[in-house]
Amino acid sequence: MKITTLLFSVSLLSAVVSCKTTAVKETTSAENQSSLKMNNPIITDKYTADPAAIVHKDKVYLYAGHDVPEKGENTYRMNEWLVYSSSDMVNWEEHPVPLKPTDFAWAKGDAWAGQVIERNGKFYWYVTVSHGTIHGKSIGIAVSDSPTGPFKDALGKALITNDMTTKTKISWDDIDPTVIIDDDGQAYLFWGNTVCNYVKLKENMIEMDGPMQTIDLPNFTEAPWIHKRKGWYYLSYAYQFPEKIAYAMSKSVNGPWEYKGILNEVAGNSNTNHQAIIDFKGKSYFIYHNGSIPTDGGSFRRSVCVDRLYYNPDGTMKRVVMTSEGIQN
Repeated sequence: MKITTLLFSVSLLSAVVSCKTTAVKETTSAENQSSLKMNNPIITDKYTADPAAIVHKDKVYLYAGHDVPEKGENTYRMNEWLVYSSSDMVNWEEHPVPLKPTDFAWAKGDAWAGQVIERNGKFYWYVTVSHGTIHGKSIGIAVSDSPTGPFKDALGKALITNDMTTKTKISWDDIDPTVIIDDDGQAYLFWGNTVCNYVKLKENMIEMDGPMQTIDLPNFTEAPWIHKRKGWYYLSYAYQFPEKIAYAMSKSVNGPWEYKGILNEVAGNSNTNHQAIIDFKGKSYFIYHNGSIPTDGGSFRRSVCVDRLYYNPDGTMKRVVMTSEGIQN
C-alpha cells in the first residue's frame, strides 16, 4: 500500500510538472506571437496593386499601380504608378509619383501593370495603357536615369498595340509586361491575357528583335512574371479566375515549359492577383496583392503584400502562404 501511494504521488508530481512546463511553453509561444507585427499589407495609406520590383544597390524598388475608384464604384480606376524603396523589406519609403499615363502623348489612360528593368545605367519601365487611337490595351516604354524616376516616354509610340496580336479577339490581351535580360545579354519581353506572348528585344530595349511567339500554359489568364535562378527559368502567372498563381519551369527561356502547379492560392478578398519574385540579401520573396485593407479593401481596392518564398532542392518552388505577419525584422 505504501509503495502504491508513493508511486501515485510521484506520478501526480510528474503530471503537475508536465502541465506547468506545457503552460510555460504555451505562454511563451503566445508572447512570441503577440510580439509579431502585422506587416501585411506593406502600404496602408493607399490602395496599391500589380506589384513589380527590382534590386539595385542594396535596395529594393517596388513599383505599383494606384487603385482610386470613386466611392461605391466597382471598377479598375488607376491614374498613376507609385514607387517605394526599402533596405529591409519591412520599412518602405514612398517617392514622388514617377509616371502617369498622361506622360505618353499617344495614350488615353489606365495605369495598369508593368515592370522596370535596368540596363547600361538606365531604367526601362514597360507598362500597360489604353491607346488613344487604336482600340484596346497597349504596351509602352518609359525610361529614367534613376529607379525612382521621373520617367519619360522612351519610344514616342506604343511598342505593342492590340491590332498586332490576333490569337484572341479581346481588346485587353496586350497587358502585364515582364522582362528578363538573359546571361548572354539577350532581352525578352513576355506579356498577355488569355494568350502568353513573348518576343526578343534589341539591346536598346525599345525595339523588338524578331517575331512574336506564344507559349501554351494551362489556364493562363494574365500576369506573367519571368525570372531565372540557378540555371532554371521560371514563368509564373495568374491562373483561372478568380486568380491563383501557378508556374512553369524550363532550362531555356525559349522553352519547352513544364507546368509545375499552383504557387499561391486565391486570396478570397480579391479576384485578381499579380506577383513579383525577387532575391534580396540571400533570401527570396514573393510580392503580390490582395484586398486586405479593412477600411474598404477588395477586388478594386487592392493592397500589396510580401511573404517569403522557398525553393525545394530540385528547384521547384514551395507553395506560398499569404500571411498577415508578412516579413519580420
